Parts: sequence; structure tokens; C-alpha cells
Amino acid sequence: MMTFGWKRSRPTVGAAADPRHAMDGAAGGDAGDLYDPAFLAALDGFSLRIAEAQKGGRLADQRTSARGQGADFADFRSYAAGDDLRTIDWNLYRRLGKLFVRVFEEQQDLPVYLLIDVSRSMYAETPRRIDAARRVALGLASVALRQHDAVTVLPFSDDVATTLRGVNGKANVARVAQALAMLRPGGGTELASVIRQLAATRMRRGLLVVISDFFDAEGIVNTVAGMRTLRHRLLLVQMVRAHDADPALDPALTGDVTLQDDETADGIALTITPDLVAAYLKAYRAFNRQLHEFADGAAVGLMRIDAGDDVLAQMTAFFAGGRMPS
Repeated sequence: MMTFGWKRSRPTVGAAADPRHAMDGAAGGDAGDLYDPAFLAALDGFSLRIAEAQKGGRLADQRTSARGQGADFADFRSYAAGDDLRTIDWNLYRRLGKLFVRVFEEQQDLPVYLLIDVSRSMYAETPRRIDAARRVALGLASVALRQHDAVTVLPFSDDVATTLRGVNGKANVARVAQALAMLRPGGGTELASVIRQLAATRMRRGLLVVISDFFDAEGIVNTVAGMRTLRHRLLLVQMVRAHDADPALDPALTGDVTLQDDETADGIALTITPDLVAAYLKAYRAFNRQLHEFADGAAVGLMRIDAGDDVLAQMTAFFAGGRMPS
């Protein structure tokens, strides 16, 4: 993810001093701490429904183009041999002298894939981005499970894994919380590569939620290019900190510092100058602009979550603004 920590002096990097190893003991969490009934109840009024789910799943709350079972009337069609006699509209028969059957809109479950960044930099800083990311993931999973949709948890760093596959029903919220609490830091971030892997995978089309800060060594251009090839609807959850956009908010960013990569522990000595800060801001704004332009142009949902602020308030604002993918 190429998130950097600022150090006053260049650290000695070895097995004992490497901050990546220092994080391992506290990497996970407790499902009981993550599972917050009040937080989940506050999301009850929100929905992850999209315009149309793909056929081939369980009957649930998402609308599909299929015609068959379901409670929502869709149309009439002429009776054909073998049709269920219970679907004949006898009122029309009495009026027109012809047999018509009622056709209903079939509603099925929506596969919801939670692609959550577990690269080591997500575990750096205080508060950690991973903690807010877990909370967002559980909140979205709770909404999906209440709709009887199928939730899959896909942690990624330099590769992608499956820790929970296709669970369904609101009784499984605790299972999702446990899976999220057990996540451990991986390696560096290779989001663009992981996106290409997913694009080549035969997954039922659904809603792919990407939870990351979207910093990748390949650059945002390659990440966006990969996302354009996906068959899924997309909801992007950009994990940020206030000092990402305004380095002046970090009091350590003055004078001579060592910029240390939280994922590799490599460092580079720098002197913070106005020109250096201006160059950083130009690059960061260009990065954000490309991500936002992709979301706006491709009818993709984009939720920005500051890990240092209240997650519930930010999720509530997103849903209230009607910014889910169409």
C-alpha cells in the first residue's frame, strides 16, 4: 500500500527491530470487540440492493431479469401447455375468452465479495486503518446478510485468499465478525495484480466491495484499468487519514526526517521543504482525481472512510447520500 511512517532518525532494520514483526502479536482482534450490536442496529435501514442481480442464486431480496417464482407481479403472457394452472388469471379469461398466466419477478440473492486490504501498512499508525476497515466490512456484511445475500470475505495483500465463502442469513453476522477479527497482516500491497486475478476467476457476478487506501506500487492507473475489466458492480471504500491530504496535520513532518515504508521498512532521508510538500500534494490530488473520475464515470460507489473519525457517522452519510452503485 506504500503508506509511509515518518521517523526522526534512520532505524536499524533487522529481525528484532523490523516493525512488521513487532505488529504480529497484536495483528488480530477479538470478535466480541468487533461485534457491536448498537453499531449494526444503526445500519438496519440501509440497503445494498443494486439494479439487477445475476440469475442462478438463492431466492432472496435482489431483483433479477428472471421470470418465475416471487411475490412481485411482472406481466401477463399467453397460457402454454405445462404452465401452472394456479397462475391463470380467470378474470382476464372471463373478459377476453383467452387464457393468460400471471408472470412474477424472481428475486435472488446477491453475492457480496468483501475484498479487504491486509497489507502490513494497514496495521501501522494509531488508530490503525485495519480496525476501521474491519468495522466497515462487518457493517456492510450485516446489511447484506439481512437481505439474505451471500457474503464472502477475501483478504488480500500481495495475493488474495478466501477466509469465509458464501455465508447467508443474518444469523451469520457473528461468523463474519470472527473471520474479520482473525485477519493477520500480509505482505505488501499488489491490488492491481489481485484485481487481475479476480477478473480471470469464474465468480458469480455480484457486488465487489474493495476496502483499501488504493496505494499500489503499480500506480492508480493500473488499478483502475484492472477494475474496468471486472464483471461485478463495484463499491470502493477508500481508507484515509486526514494527514494523507494535508501533511501539515502531522507535527512530525518538519525538518530532517527519514521516510520509512511501513511494508518494507526501507527508508529514505529527506528534508521537509515547502517545495517537497507541494510536490507530494500535487501527486496525491492527481491520485484522488483519477479514483474519483473512475467512480463517477463507471457508476461505481465510492465511500471515503477516515480511520481517525467515527465510522458509523461516515457510513450513514454515504448511504443517506444515495451513492450506492446502480
